[in-house]
Amino acid sequence: MQQMHFVFSSEVELLFDFWRVHSPAGMAVSVLVVLLLAVFYESIKVGKVKLFQWSLRSHPPNHNQPLTECTDQESTSSGSAQANSDRTRLFLSHLGQSLIHVVQVVIGYFVMLAVMSYNTWIFLGVILGSAIGYYLAYPLLSVG
Repeated sequence: MQQMHFVFSSEVELLFDFWRVHSPAGMAVSVLVVLLLAVFYESIKVGKVKLFQWSLRSHPPNHNQPLTECTDQESTSSGSAQANSDRTRLFLSHLGQSLIHVVQVVIGYFVMLAVMSYNTWIFLGVILGSAIGYYLAYPLLSVG
């Protein structure tokens, strides 16, 4: 049975069977990898917000026009091509945001499972990576 408390050890199995650490050097590399995963996670969060802000600027919400299928009568109007183009861009923007969200969730679960190894070094690597990622990425929200 796996221990259910944090331990300082240079031996751990992380995420997958092939990621077994048996030395201090291996632990240092593993801590660096989870640190970079945590930085990447924070960067994805900022990237999602920036993409959403860009999406709102380039596609202002039009509350008067519902997002529904065009009828035959509407498709012959002159604004139909513009409406279809706007719908396509909105769909692609939403698809991009959804894909980024999936990547963020997967990375987040990897980081969580790494912490659940109950290795203190790995835990400290995640905490430091989150702090570094926040420090580096969040100032980008005010740019532009």
